[in-house]
Amino acid sequence: MASSRPAAPAELLPLQLFGNSARLLYDEDNLSSPDEATGWLASHGFGEPALDSPSLERLVRFRETLRDHLGGQDVTAALNSFAAAAVAGPRWSAGGPALAAAGTGGDELIARLLDILFRAEVTGRARRLKPCRAPECRWLFWDRSPAGNGVWCTMDICGARHKMRTYRSRR
Repeated sequence: MASSRPAAPAELLPLQLFGNSARLLYDEDNLSSPDEATGWLASHGFGEPALDSPSLERLVRFRETLRDHLGGQDVTAALNSFAAAAVAGPRWSAGGPALAAAGTGGDELIARLLDILFRAEVTGRARRLKPCRAPECRWLFWDRSPAGNGVWCTMDICGARHKMRTYRSRR
């Protein structure tokens, strides 16, 4: 399900793409096996990390933690656990400061995504990247509404379903 909403800005697009590696409404998960995940990650610009089953499970847990965090849930302990294992600390280069990866494979990707998330939170831009409020969807979308109060990835599917459920519950 590609949302009818415009994509996130370029600097946040990796978070959105990674978070949307599963389409829950259609029971599709691009991180379902190490081979499928490696192919999907490579085709979406994340490189080809060496993944085994434990590192893949870790990536999936990170994706769901990311969705929970962007949805406003308190997953501080989980984010700190991912950061402790994947991030070696800040480093400076010609491109500016960045969080350096402590490992390779899945942890290197997690460190890269945590770096993007950290920068977005410092600048306040992360609050516009949200998961759809529908629990059966959770698709990440970029909220461009003036007030920043969008809750559905698309009104055509999730918003319409919610309105119909609300209407039926009143009848």
